[in-house]
Amino acid sequence: MERNIGFKERRYIEELRILTKATALDCFIDERFERIIYIIKRGDMGLAIGKKGENIKRMQSVLGKRIEMVEQADSPEELIANIFRPLPVERIEKDPTSDDLVVYIQKKSDLGSAIGKKGINIEKARLLMRKYWALEVRELRAAEEIP
Repeated sequence: MERNIGFKERRYIEELRILTKATALDCFIDERFERIIYIIKRGDMGLAIGKKGENIKRMQSVLGKRIEMVEQADSPEELIANIFRPLPVERIEKDPTSDDLVVYIQKKSDLGSAIGKKGINIEKARLLMRKYWALEVRELRAAEEIP
């Protein structure tokens, strides 16, 4: 899905490149949660994060916003897995009537982390899936609940 990148986004992408030497393909400014979400080129996540997260910490102090990074993906399933990483995604089902997605996380105890405080992680999944694949993430479920 094609997306125009505005001046602010380009500035943030360039700032990431200068500070970390990693390549960001896109970034989203999420005003609701006061964060910047970067889409990082495949293979550059280690560079972008840095040892013990030092690059993310430095970016947060320079930009004054929370920084989140998601690795580039070639399919909706891969993008969902990258968004919720390190939590294991068991499977993704598509509702045949609405085309909405239901994401199954491996353990019920991980659902809280997958949703995030005030829904921050599920909102990131919804935002990125809308932008890149024109799909809606309807809900998260625990795979262990299903017989």
